Amino acid sequence: MFETIIDAINTFLYSKLLIVILIGSGIYFTIWTRFPQVRLFRKACNAVMEKPEGKESVSSFQALMVSTASRVGTGNIVGVSSAICIGGVGSVFWMWIIAILGSASALAESTLAQIYKKKGEDGKCYGGPAYYIEAALHSRRLAVVFCIAMILTYAFGFNMLASYNLQSTFAGQPFYNADITPWIIGGILALVMGWCLLGGGNRIVKVTSTLVPFMGIAYILVSLFIVVLNIGQLPSVVAQIFKEAFDFKAIFAGFAGSAMMQGIRRGLYSNEAGIGSAPNAAASAVVSHPVKQGLVQMLSVFIDTLLLCTATAMMCLVSGVIPAKELQGAPWVQAALHKTLGSFGPYFIMIAMVLFAFTTLLGNCFYCDNLLTYIHKKQPDRKFMTGFRIVSALAVFWGAGMEMTLLWHISDVLMGVMALINIPVILILSNTVVKALKDYEIQIQQKKNPVFFSKNIDLKQKTDYWNEKTNH
Repeated sequence: MFETIIDAINTFLYSKLLIVILIGSGIYFTIWTRFPQVRLFRKACNAVMEKPEGKESVSSFQALMVSTASRVGTGNIVGVSSAICIGGVGSVFWMWIIAILGSASALAESTLAQIYKKKGEDGKCYGGPAYYIEAALHSRRLAVVFCIAMILTYAFGFNMLASYNLQSTFAGQPFYNADITPWIIGGILALVMGWCLLGGGNRIVKVTSTLVPFMGIAYILVSLFIVVLNIGQLPSVVAQIFKEAFDFKAIFAGFAGSAMMQGIRRGLYSNEAGIGSAPNAAASAVVSHPVKQGLVQMLSVFIDTLLLCTATAMMCLVSGVIPAKELQGAPWVQAALHKTLGSFGPYFIMIAMVLFAFTTLLGNCFYCDNLLTYIHKKQPDRKFMTGFRIVSALAVFWGAGMEMTLLWHISDVLMGVMALINIPVILILSNTVVKALKDYEIQIQQKKNPVFFSKNIDLKQKTDYWNEKTNH
């Protein structure tokens, strides 16, 4: 009964409502901000390297790594595989579209997170959709609803799915027993994750800022190597992507499993643009202008989808292994890499999945710390946080042994609820984003290092930062 309800909600959200909202808001912000994906790409790269004044402050790069740690995960491997195996090769094109359009939404939501961020009792920055919902719309109730939805999505839905995806990569090994091994792997993962989580947010930032660049670069290099080995297949693969992406007869004949729906759904799961997750990390960075962190988070979407998701798609498609529904998830990726790299291929995917899943779990729980601080109006006491982290670790253990389709559907529904709250809010506050972007660009034209003050855009709401005494 529960599975039937979740499946019905999931189909409704992604066959009608969310497609209109996601694509519509992406087009709106892209046009309204005058195509920042192209105009300000170089500025985004420069903003990543900006360092804060305080030694203990979170830098733009660290905030990028935390948000990328959550974005870059098992969805970049298993999600891409599932989309192609179910929806066809054309799914890749729709992943690109949702990333390009969604990056403008990512810029908007992270800029707002910076503008409306608050100073915590520990002196650190806290922010995200909950903060700008309350500050700009004066609705703490809606903000709390968003926090609860995001905690359910990340601490439970996404983390349980990541745990399942990780253990599934071991399925082809001789020691794997379908009744026992998933629980063993889930238990080990839960214990290691719990150790990191009990070290608090600072340990999460340090671990993710170290692992994310390493694993991302290694994964792209191996993907490029595989593509070069099969370079003769690349032109036909690219042609097939575009051909199937615009096969509207096939799309509308079976929309639930079409390339468009699968590409948008898995693209959103992978890059999270517009659903309100990354702003929680973006707000923690110390920068001189909110738009700088907006640009950094726009870049994170590119890293996730245009680089890593594309890397997975290309290295599998050029291998010649035909995608099929029964191979969705890790099996198709492992088969493709085994054909090109021999026995090394499946082992490489296992290692990549361990790193991807682990950093995803840590990045997701970093967000939950921020959300719980907002709900409690202060940092929760140590006993509460210890209990929450133990429950989060148990969810990871539980997810390893659950059924794949149900986990995907639960995650999709929870993610959809977040988007339905966050996207209308950032559309309402779009004028504030545009004013901040204009202020940033004026200072760039004057060859200044942009510094933001709330009075520059006639901001009516009171903020903890961006006044004459504290500008970041």
